[in-house]
Amino acid sequence: KPNKSKGLECFCDADWAGSWQHRSLHDPISAYSRTGFVIMYAGCPIIWKSTMQQLIPLSTTEAEYISLSSALREVISVVNLLDELNQHNFPVHGATPKVTCRTFEDNRSCIEIATNHKTRPRTKHLSVRLHHFRSHVVNKTITTEHISTKQQIADIFTKPLPRQQFMYLRDKLMNWSSPTKLINDASTSRDVHKTAIGTHKTHKISSSVTASQICG
Repeated sequence: KPNKSKGLECFCDADWAGSWQHRSLHDPISAYSRTGFVIMYAGCPIIWKSTMQQLIPLSTTEAEYISLSSALREVISVVNLLDELNQHNFPVHGATPKVTCRTFEDNRSCIEIATNHKTRPRTKHLSVRLHHFRSHVVNKTITTEHISTKQQIADIFTKPLPRQQFMYLRDKLMNWSSPTKLINDASTSRDVHKTAIGTHKTHKISSSVTASQICG
């Protein structure tokens, strides 16, 4: 059900070289990162995407910034569309008369690059291709805000998640009235990990016993 108290929102995230493994040393594709974002209007998802990045980032911050840039290309088009509808007296839901978009990002360094427009030694190689949205940040059409990783809906588009976290973000994405509770189960995770190790040891012992019986 649409939430008329919310306007245009965008959640974007990235998984830096998430498919990289030591056995993938000769596989260049494993060095790519994944972009995930969802654009929501009145609390309902209208555009979403999960794709491999075409550029190879050198850090997590760069991967997040590439993801932010990709998401805001779509956001700017939607903002322009809603602004045009607003000018023609179509009902547009939003917190302010001016069409704006709140963008949520869980990497503070990425937000710093997006909002503080300075040339830095480590980011000077970022091309105009990635800085296209800065004018919208300056005139406050787009605002970038930090959000915790556990509340980052776009995380569901970038990598496999624990079952509880996946269900929680899924419910938030679908705007269901009674979302799954997110349990802070650090101790549970440790218990599951211990159980998995114990199971692995049990299988290993059983295998060795079976082998010794066969050899005997």
